[in-house]
Amino acid sequence: MESILQIRHLTHTYSIGTPFQRDAIKDVSFEARRGECLGIIGHTGSGKSTLIQHLNGLLRPTSGQVFLNGRDIWAEPKKIRDVRFRVGLVFQYPEYQLFEETVYKDIAFGPTNQGRRGAELDRCVRDAAALVGLRDDQLEKSPFELSGGQKRRVALAGVLAMEPDVLVLDEPTAGLDPAGRENLMANIRDYQRNGDKTIVLVSHSMDEIAQNADRILVMKSARILMDGTPPEVFSRADELMSAGLEAPRATRIAMALRQRGVAVNPAVYTVDALEKEILRLRGAS
Repeated sequence: MESILQIRHLTHTYSIGTPFQRDAIKDVSFEARRGECLGIIGHTGSGKSTLIQHLNGLLRPTSGQVFLNGRDIWAEPKKIRDVRFRVGLVFQYPEYQLFEETVYKDIAFGPTNQGRRGAELDRCVRDAAALVGLRDDQLEKSPFELSGGQKRRVALAGVLAMEPDVLVLDEPTAGLDPAGRENLMANIRDYQRNGDKTIVLVSHSMDEIAQNADRILVMKSARILMDGTPPEVFSRADELMSAGLEAPRATRIAMALRQRGVAVNPAVYTVDALEKEILRLRGAS
């Protein structure tokens, strides 16, 4: 799988030259591959939010580089807006950024700035709205008349309408009920799989990461502590806990069973996998 984003020795230092100087991220290197969902987890203050703001040039590195398809995104600073069209960033609680008179206009804002007009613009807006579960009759409503969950969908649709190659999501399901969380993540997975797009998913929910990520970065104290597949990362549950993180529920149950002498596979991290493992053990007994 080819890489689409390459981050090389990235450091970002706040308040340089003052008593408050600190490294929010320090010497961070990793790749995001085309078509994968890369999960990023870490305790509050570990550097996650600062890191993802470098991926589309909202922040400029103190040192190090960010490459998009092999090209340094800061090679031509005047073209950084083009990078932001290709790497779409959705902040936590993005509904606070809605401002247009109608849902349609809010979704159309990004692709209009890309130069899309007429039928092409209309297609982008309606395709993005359908992808996140918005009905046609909602497009002419004010976004401020909608529920919190529907506003979240409008904000996400506004980024999806630009058809970015990389979609960066900071806690996309925060504040949603369980059904809303699963529905929204299903929409995001459809976007990823149908268009061979890359998703970078920041979440405090280990279960959400376990269910959706192909690969996981674990951040601790401004650096990357782990970089691996879900089985590789969640099999190191003790280290996750030492970094202030919880393992997924299924992993915690598996750990408790192992402590009681049950030979459960330590790489179990989803409920389905735990069920299969228990059934396997019952069949072997």
